[in-house]
Amino acid sequence: MTKLKLGPITEDKPIKVTLEFPAALHRDLVAYAEALARESGQPVTDPKRLIVPMLERFIATDRGFAKLRRIGSAPH
Repeated sequence: MTKLKLGPITEDKPIKVTLEFPAALHRDLVAYAEALARESGQPVTDPKRLIVPMLERFIATDRGFAKLRRIGSAPH
């Protein structure tokens, strides 16, 4: 089985953002939610809940961004 990059979804105080996604990206989110539910054993009732953890993971693993933060060129 493939190990997904996204782990369990945690709760936090939300900030409201409105976005429009292409239909293909929404289908991918739904498919990812289904795969994550199978892998983790926890149902993902709303694929939109994946967006924040995915963005957090992307930013956390972006080496270029981390380097900019270390040298003080990126806002905190």
